[in-house]
Amino acid sequence: MSPLRFSVRVNNDVPAAELIELARAVEDAGFDQLWVSNDLFLRSAPALVGRLSAHTSRLHLGIGVVNPYSMHTAEIAMAAATLQELTQGRFLLGLGAGAAEFLGWVGLHQDSPLAGSRRALEELTAARHGQVPAGWNRAAHLRFEAAPFPVYVGAMGPRMLALAGELADGALPLLYPPEHYAAAAAQIARGAERAGRPVEELDIAACIWVSIDDDPERAARPLAEKIAYYGASFSPVLLQQAGLTPADFAPIQQAMNEGRSEEGIAMVTETMLQLGIAGTTQDVVERCRGLVARGARHLSFGPPLGPDLLQAVDRLGSEVLPALRAQPEVSR
Repeated sequence: MSPLRFSVRVNNDVPAAELIELARAVEDAGFDQLWVSNDLFLRSAPALVGRLSAHTSRLHLGIGVVNPYSMHTAEIAMAAATLQELTQGRFLLGLGAGAAEFLGWVGLHQDSPLAGSRRALEELTAARHGQVPAGWNRAAHLRFEAAPFPVYVGAMGPRMLALAGELADGALPLLYPPEHYAAAAAQIARGAERAGRPVEELDIAACIWVSIDDDPERAARPLAEKIAYYGASFSPVLLQQAGLTPADFAPIQQAMNEGRSEEGIAMVTETMLQLGIAGTTQDVVERCRGLVARGARHLSFGPPLGPDLLQAVDRLGSEVLPALRAQPEVSR
């Protein structure tokens, strides 16, 4: 069985100088990958990753994720190939359909998310290998040499997860709650099987939200903030597994949209907090061991990480990762 792999995911709201310091800490802590989100109206993830490439040497750097609605596939291919060149082969591209609500802010309609993502994947597959994608003019090809970049699909729904298994190099299944991993991995495996691909060759990152601190209440607060901001966009299928529905988040979303953020955060319930992991080192280790027991070989710790980013990375690297590596073989 392959060794465990670990990554950190951060939002693109972190100032560049802080992110450089964080990336160095992530690399020093022994993580394999660092992913930077590319949410609208925050800092540009391609620019951030380009800067981070000069301040790290081993860490693989990913954008998680770009979408084919706010950025044309040709421009995605250009940016990815350039970043692969800058990082000397350490770049990872995350592709997803994007959140319909956020795209709506700028008047973009998320038409056929699955079909749009499939088309973008097929175009990127051709472009990264120096070929002309189907339907493009024969002049539409990269005009510089760059090593092909791996493409991961960010997904929550079963059809998008199957698409990752069919066409991508890896998957970034968003697990709300974390225990959804086994079902998500099975959906990815079905897509790989239909395409005649060995699923073992795919890097499937179990993407979980984590907030770690010695004080459980301090740990819970940052996670509640993230859930209040993003909860309304979660897949109804995933929410159902946690005993929740999108309607449960409607009053929270209204409060957040109206600038009553503290009121919205206060409405996040204990059940909602179970969509991620918040607590002490032992709390995080125990739930992560459950993921390993379900077959996860790559654990990806996502924002908020904790009340203090650097302290959280240090604690994850010095306490959580060694505990999980010490017992990689957990009976299923």
